[in-house]
Amino acid sequence: MSMAFQLDLHTLELEPDGEVLRIWFNRPESRNAHNQQMVQEVGDLFIALNSQSEFRVAVLGGRGKSFCAGADRKEVLAEPANDLEARYLGQLGRRAARAIEDCELVTIARVHGHAIGGGCCFATSCDFRVSTGDALFYVPEVELGVPLPWGATPRLIHEIGAARARQMVMTSERIDGNTAQVWGLVHEVVEDEEELDSAVNRWTERILSLPAMSVQMSKYQMRGYSQLSRLGDLSEFDGDASTRAIKTADAQARFGNFG
Repeated sequence: MSMAFQLDLHTLELEPDGEVLRIWFNRPESRNAHNQQMVQEVGDLFIALNSQSEFRVAVLGGRGKSFCAGADRKEVLAEPANDLEARYLGQLGRRAARAIEDCELVTIARVHGHAIGGGCCFATSCDFRVSTGDALFYVPEVELGVPLPWGATPRLIHEIGAARARQMVMTSERIDGNTAQVWGLVHEVVEDEEELDSAVNRWTERILSLPAMSVQMSKYQMRGYSQLSRLGDLSEFDGDASTRAIKTADAQARFGNFG
């Protein structure tokens, strides 16, 4: 049995399909809002996939009506045992997004419904993004009174440029899939979810039709050149900044009542 399938997953569903592994956020009752367990499982899974050479492509999607609707604000977390554990937990999102970004497999985000907050971060961490035209991309953190965490700011700058990243992050602007494609955040847009799987399958078939080693080495090249954007990367402090900001009066007033 493969390492990936030995993981004890509760919020993700794995669907092997030949050389493709379809990974589903599986909390449809909450539009796949991410709780702490989901974020931990995403990071663990994508790290484990690095040793699973039987797969070449990972497709990340969401069961139900949405890709991922952001943080589960109904989650009640136990108090960390100490400050070090608190800091570790505060970095789970950054580690999970980085695990997707650095995965050996080619990664494709299958986006519909909502890609909000962490959901937008998960999608942006993938190599390719295919979306419905009416999908909502949105990072509400500044509107909630906290800075955008998870290393998402430098990632957005790298993917869509500083001007558009500034617009998304600093004004919490909501954009649909069509606008996301114009901005370069999405690679292909389809009219509705009925066409989404066909579009994703076209992408996976094209990738699988190409020589495995040259595809992987091209991803290595892309990742190597993008390391320049990590020089001086301060995203390791994202969790610290969010933990501090969430204690402000503005954040306390907004976060629990937002939505």
